[in-house]
Amino acid sequence: MTTYRVCCFLRRFRAASNEPSEAVGDVFRAYADGGGGLLGEEALRRFLREVQRETDAGADAAAKEVVAFAAEHRLLSKGRGLTAEGFLRWLFSDANAALDPRRGVYQDMGLPLSHYFIYTGHNSYLTGNQLSSGCSERPIVKALHDGVRVIELDLWPNAAKDDVEVLHGRTWTSPVELIRCLEAIKEHAFATSPYPVILTLEDHLNRDLQAKVAKMLKETFGEMLYVSESEHMAEFPSPDELKGKIVISTKAPKECFQTKSSKDAAATEEEEGVWGEEISDDKATARQMSEQSSGKYTADEETAGAGAEDEMEVEAEAEAEKKSRQGTEDNEYRRLIAIQLTRRKHDIEQDLRVDPDKVTRVSLGEKAFEKAIVSHGDHVVRFTQRNLLRIFPRSTRITSSNYNPLMGWRYGVQMVAANMQGHGRKLWLTQGMFRANGGCGYVKKPDALMRSKPLDFDPRAELPVKTRLRVTVYMGDGWRFDFRKTHFDRCSPPDFYARVGVAGVPADTRMEQTRVAMDSWVPAWDHEFGPFPLAMPELALLRVEVHESDNHQKDEFGGQTCLPVWELRPGIRSVRLSDHKGQPLPSVKLLMRFDFFPASDSNSTQ
Repeated sequence: MTTYRVCCFLRRFRAASNEPSEAVGDVFRAYADGGGGLLGEEALRRFLREVQRETDAGADAAAKEVVAFAAEHRLLSKGRGLTAEGFLRWLFSDANAALDPRRGVYQDMGLPLSHYFIYTGHNSYLTGNQLSSGCSERPIVKALHDGVRVIELDLWPNAAKDDVEVLHGRTWTSPVELIRCLEAIKEHAFATSPYPVILTLEDHLNRDLQAKVAKMLKETFGEMLYVSESEHMAEFPSPDELKGKIVISTKAPKECFQTKSSKDAAATEEEEGVWGEEISDDKATARQMSEQSSGKYTADEETAGAGAEDEMEVEAEAEAEKKSRQGTEDNEYRRLIAIQLTRRKHDIEQDLRVDPDKVTRVSLGEKAFEKAIVSHGDHVVRFTQRNLLRIFPRSTRITSSNYNPLMGWRYGVQMVAANMQGHGRKLWLTQGMFRANGGCGYVKKPDALMRSKPLDFDPRAELPVKTRLRVTVYMGDGWRFDFRKTHFDRCSPPDFYARVGVAGVPADTRMEQTRVAMDSWVPAWDHEFGPFPLAMPELALLRVEVHESDNHQKDEFGGQTCLPVWELRPGIRSVRLSDHKGQPLPSVKLLMRFDFFPASDSNSTQ
């Protein structure tokens, strides 16, 4: 029994159990040997084939692994088979995870960079908010270890104008020396992935300091630094070709000039709640953008920020480019820029014009991008088939909150920049996307986004269903090991419920909820969701959240995860939950089942 003290009384509750939920027990009994209550090796193979959808050869290999696991943990009863408790222990094990832990990188990595979604950070050096936090190399190191492949540095002259600092310009953020950031990148760039790190530089330097930066880049990175053979590439190299390389991306050299201050935007960010607003299907946003009277694609509110590359004054850019042309042609800083950033002309058709002879990168703020996709969604898809497009958060997100990354991925945008310092549902989606393909930071875009004739990506359109996904949440465990007894409720065990849904194209986006499992550290729900109709499963992310119900105040957070649907292994699988920052909880897991059906399969509704 578990006891909780309430004033001068003791409340007693049933102790946490290691028994399977009723539905999991039914599965075990359906395959266990008659009368013996044990799962023998032949019955195990049948379970692996029929429920886990293993091939005959796969079932044989998996059965041997299960038996070895059971023997190691002493879960075999007299060597004759698995007990119900042993069966549950194996189902919850990491070897039975929803994403195959042995799969690694499996996608074709030999295509141009434009064919991949790339794990992209925004203002990677900030330790907190966009206005007054410190700047450090530590967030860069963490991002690289998390698999981020695009690091952004804002370069500014120091007070004496003789050295280079990294900071969020025209704010109260404290600077960090550029060399500390570069050395950290060199040491940690390939700690978790061998594929290229793209270093985007927001440059506010004069020509002398640009030369100093060029020297620092060469001396720090040496052979790791990728230098293109020509100033303008006809096609981007592939991640395979760039393995172990640092790639520089910025605008062509220019004289430094000032940007508008983002301090004035400090009070304009809306409150979205503790974990951010719920993920929407974006249909309302599309309607709002299309109904605006002007609907013009301009710099408008984006020009308020100092943290984005394209918020420079147009006149100052023109003057800077003129001065740049007056310099020597043999400019070392220019030579190191492998991926040139094209300056925006604030005309959508000009900005997204595809040049058949060279590739480039364009950077847009989230508001400008929202306007662009309302009227020119097909232009965006066509542009990103050859070129790179980066979207960055609006300047008023001073708390380092994020926007819905699917807004960009649906249109083929490779670099959907996220504030890694901010936490919540939008960042969870980004973390979920880049769990795919072995967590290498590069995920191949769906074929539909690379066709010669782009699809109609009207956010209000209903796309045909390709497949259906049925999800069952059986039970959860681990909170009793990772949290103190009174963490969720001082007077009783927690009352957990789960939320499960899909984020993807608008037609696929939905979220549903289980009942509340009262007073239990090992909640059992046995709740079936769906089947969810999926129009684009190759862009769908499974969302899972657990909360503790509280009648008197806001429900408490109990864990979350986000997983790429196209990599889910069918059958009964363990799903490890993470904390609000996306770090895996040591013990907390759910036991879930995933069943895929053809779009027309009548059995999927049974």
